[in-house]
Amino acid sequence: MNKPTRARTLTGTALALAASMALTACGANGDAASEAEPKRTKSDGAVAVDNPLVASFDGGLYVLDGETLKLAKTIELPGFNRINPAGDEDHVVISTDSGFRVLDAARQTFTDTAFKGPKPGHVVRHAGKTVLFTDGTGEVNVFDPAELGAGAKPQTRTYTSAEPHHGVAIELANGELVSTLGTEEKRTGALVLDKNDKEIARAENCPGVHGEAAAEGEVVGLGCEDGVLLYKDGKFTKVDAADDYARTGNQAGSDVSPILLGDYKTDPEAELERPTRISLIDTRTAKMKLVDLGTSYSFRSLGRGPRGEALVLGTNGVLHVIDPETGKVDRKIDAVADWTEPLDWQQPRPTLFVRDHTAYVSEPGKRQLHAFDLDSGDKLSSVTLPKSTNELSGTVAGH
Repeated sequence: MNKPTRARTLTGTALALAASMALTACGANGDAASEAEPKRTKSDGAVAVDNPLVASFDGGLYVLDGETLKLAKTIELPGFNRINPAGDEDHVVISTDSGFRVLDAARQTFTDTAFKGPKPGHVVRHAGKTVLFTDGTGEVNVFDPAELGAGAKPQTRTYTSAEPHHGVAIELANGELVSTLGTEEKRTGALVLDKNDKEIARAENCPGVHGEAAAEGEVVGLGCEDGVLLYKDGKFTKVDAADDYARTGNQAGSDVSPILLGDYKTDPEAELERPTRISLIDTRTAKMKLVDLGTSYSFRSLGRGPRGEALVLGTNGVLHVIDPETGKVDRKIDAVADWTEPLDWQQPRPTLFVRDHTAYVSEPGKRQLHAFDLDSGDKLSSVTLPKSTNELSGTVAGH
């Protein structure tokens, strides 16, 4: 069995505290800085982008201003690249062919920080830590994103799974590490290591385990092919689905809601199932509610609003704003034109990215990106780009 190793630094706590204080001083939207504050600059003297967005296209990345959607820079990067928030106000993590690379999106340049390895997979942010899972090796790396601006690679906690697999991991505020179990052929559940890297819990009743989300109170949900596996108060609990086969492989959580949002697929033989039902998993009761939206959606359609709203972008072009307690659709925002999910999961399709009170939605068929106010439903801005985009994400500070 592989043994976990750990490297920690005392400066991480101080940096995280400083970042937290800076965030507390910001407004609800984290918008433009006061005129009295100095402008952040790049090394070449140019003004850095505040609240940057990053969108991938075939051959590279677009970096945009999150307020105006103005294109700040085009970065060439071959291959299929995935984009994830790093956990601070400046950086995103790019999953590339060679591993995870850190992009300073605010200054539109790659840093020297990289975590090399085959098949870089999930990136998870929680409780002030960012966790990377490399599928090709089973390696987990945990770091404090506040250290990314220090100019050196952050100190990391490293754990290597017993077998490489398409997995995911999350570190809780008390230092417990929840990480999936499996092999390249079969995934079965999850284990938990305490802050001293001792295994304290294990569950192997979650076939096809995939994806994670954290709800209010640090309840972690992991998707299974017959329900959802919850880790709560030091114990695993299984939430059974209504169908014998029911895959909830993609979830979205909120720190202010005890209910997780998930997809819901019931056809194991489908080349591509286009479900119309979503799942709402109540972590207080370990019960699942199904809601039929009357339109299909994709794995890039799920998000959460600032008050815990469940958000789903349908193939009818509508962004559904759902009360997770009742399952009622409170608002429908006409976001994009009708679309069809492609068979190949790596191909472009409309994508939802949520930051604070703003929902960003891509429309690859028109080479456009749109920003919507979640409170009013109004469109804030739009931009047409040189090429159609695929992935869409941005910086997200604080979690």
